[in-house]
Amino acid sequence: PPPPPPLLPGAEGEELEVEQPFQREPLFHWHPVRALTVRERLGLYSDLIKLRLSGLVVLTTMVGYVMAPVPINLYMLGATTLGTGLCVCSANTFNQLIEVPFDAQMKRTRMRPLVQKLISPPHALTLGVVCGVSGVGLLLACVNPTVAALGAANIVLYAGIYTPMKRMSIANTWVGAVVGALPPMMGWAAGTGGLEPGAWVLAALLYAWQFPHFNSLSWNLRTEYTKAGYRMMSAVDPDLCRRVALRYSLAMVPICLAAPALGMTSWLFACDSTAINAVLCVAGWRFYRDANASSARSLFLMSVIHLPLLMILLMLHKKRPAGSSSSNNTPPGSAVVVELPPTTS
Repeated sequence: PPPPPPLLPGAEGEELEVEQPFQREPLFHWHPVRALTVRERLGLYSDLIKLRLSGLVVLTTMVGYVMAPVPINLYMLGATTLGTGLCVCSANTFNQLIEVPFDAQMKRTRMRPLVQKLISPPHALTLGVVCGVSGVGLLLACVNPTVAALGAANIVLYAGIYTPMKRMSIANTWVGAVVGALPPMMGWAAGTGGLEPGAWVLAALLYAWQFPHFNSLSWNLRTEYTKAGYRMMSAVDPDLCRRVALRYSLAMVPICLAAPALGMTSWLFACDSTAINAVLCVAGWRFYRDANASSARSLFLMSVIHLPLLMILLMLHKKRPAGSSSSNNTPPGSAVVVELPPTTS
């Protein structure tokens, strides 16, 4: 170390200390990080698995099971719901894990846990693997192989194909629509063990609904999608985005008419669903004619209201399963037979 500075005599004989050389302040000040509470950790996990989106997907699975022409077995319904939910959580976790550098560039997604480094990538990877393996395993052990295969396909399609495809081609929207169409098929197959025409009608409903829903949502985010490098229809081909939103809004009408034609519901569903679909088509036409922030927001909000109403109407107008012992005068709204799981004495 250098010797201390010398002391020099002052004007009146006092000793003065030479000024010390400049010392830099440390660039970083480290401090301990506060441990997260249980509530905060649960909040991070809910953001990682996209809890609200996962909840909507699980609800469509439950509707698929209820619409199957069999009595409702609560044990089977619970196993299907839980297994599907785990598969969806796995797919959403993998999706966020892959998109960290791109989510950081968008205002809508830059506060996600992995972007903010609130959860480590190995932690997220472990969660995704555990949810995926346990979800598919539960469906295979407690439901049937068809539903388990659809659950595994959902994870692969969403995380392995749709997610990377978002940066390569606008065809990603059609692939994503297939992902959204699988859960009601899983519910139906859990009840019947197969994929009868009714399962395909429910899948077609969810498939078509996603285009007016997502195209209107992405319209007001197309600048951010472009900045992050995503090739979304609203940014790459705006005219196609508008046409597709209107096209699939109109397609909801004949798809809904297929439900009573196949004996899934009474013909009252055709009347009720046509009225609701007409409102969606009007919103889709306005978006097609003059696509702007207001018309896109109106179509998006209408789509959010439209799907739950349609699911409720399907269940209200469902026809009673063949072989039911009740009288034929029962109104359509009470046509759900619940079968409790067997109990041991």
